[in-house]
Amino acid sequence: MNTYKVEGSISLKDSVTKEIIEDAEKQLKKLRKKISKRQDAMYAHGKYSMLVCLQGMDTAGKDSLIREVFKDVNARGVVVHSFKVPTEKELKHDFIWRHYIALPERGKIGVFNRTHYENVLVTRVHPEYILGENIPSVKGVEDLDDVFYHARMDSINEFEKHIAANGTIVLKFFLNLSKEEQKNRLLRRLNIPEKNWKFSPGDLKERKLWNRYQECYEDAINRTSKEYAPWYIVPADDKPTARVIVAKTIYEALKSREDIVEPTLPQKYQAEIENYKEELNDE
Repeated sequence: MNTYKVEGSISLKDSVTKEIIEDAEKQLKKLRKKISKRQDAMYAHGKYSMLVCLQGMDTAGKDSLIREVFKDVNARGVVVHSFKVPTEKELKHDFIWRHYIALPERGKIGVFNRTHYENVLVTRVHPEYILGENIPSVKGVEDLDDVFYHARMDSINEFEKHIAANGTIVLKFFLNLSKEEQKNRLLRRLNIPEKNWKFSPGDLKERKLWNRYQECYEDAINRTSKEYAPWYIVPADDKPTARVIVAKTIYEALKSREDIVEPTLPQKYQAEIENYKEELNDE
């Protein structure tokens, strides 16, 4: 049983933000190799893909987690997408379109750094962003009530159910950062010249909306954690610990698909292996 998996109604204010795993870096090193081996098998098997969704408040550690967890995976086997403000072209489609076309091919791991959930998180905190989508039924922000966002969550559930039924293993991680730790990380960005580029005054504006973001995250997680696409609430105040928890969850999900095995050489070719060797050695 994964203790971080959301299987019932949760309250974020009651969820742990800090946990320490001893020898986390050593454990991560072993897990990386195991993930790499399973991804190789998944690639050769060619029937499954994996979608890893990462969400969290600013400074939660998404970028560094991606770098450290997937460091040993074959470059062809993992594709990372960082979703920013929708482009003009993306706004001409429904809100899931740009995420659908970024899904990983069979055999590969896709990582969404910020995800389709931004459409029920940041747009719920800032409903005016929705107006740029030119939705026929939306005349103004007054139309963007709970019913609207809950309908979007229903669409997300259907989207994830569809891709799961077609072989995509969906794992969603909320990096649960404390407000105090976010403050420390923002100060670090300001105090270390080499980190200054990561800071934006907008980070402070969003920080003032912390409680509203927590409410939106809690609602979204409770409504969209399904067996076919579960959420995991990961204590994120200690980065090495968070990385181990995510890596272990990914590995266990890959390992649980027992039908993922590397294909073997057809029997008719296996019988000729010695002849093939001889042919090559005689060149």
